[in-house]
Amino acid sequence: MSGHSKWSTIKRKKEKTDNQRAKIFTKMGREIAVAVREGGADPGSNSKLKDVIAKAKANNVPNENIERIIKKAAGEGGSNNYEEIIYEGYGPSGIAVIVETLTDNRNRTAGEMRHYFDKFGGNMGQTG
Repeated sequence: MSGHSKWSTIKRKKEKTDNQRAKIFTKMGREIAVAVREGGADPGSNSKLKDVIAKAKANNVPNENIERIIKKAAGEGGSNNYEEIIYEGYGPSGIAVIVETLTDNRNRTAGEMRHYFDKFGGNMGQTG
């Protein structure tokens, strides 16, 4: 049995699953927004958007959320402009590493990537 209150156990379990779903929905939303900005809001002419929408539906993202994200990204009125950045570096033992990131702040991401490379015994490659 669940001890004092069965609702307490249900509440904690629901909170955990809701947090996991929200994390996935946010990630899918960013990917959709980037795809719309790169190739347009029409999935018929934008194959990347079509693939991301299929991926979002596979992760149970509601159609309303997908449509809302596409409209927001196509309107260019959104406050967050995500961009893809690729970092190159060397991990422990000289293993080459390529990191693809999606960020709204280049400076913060560069500092974090440099920190992670240094923390785990690697170093970042030179720009260019």
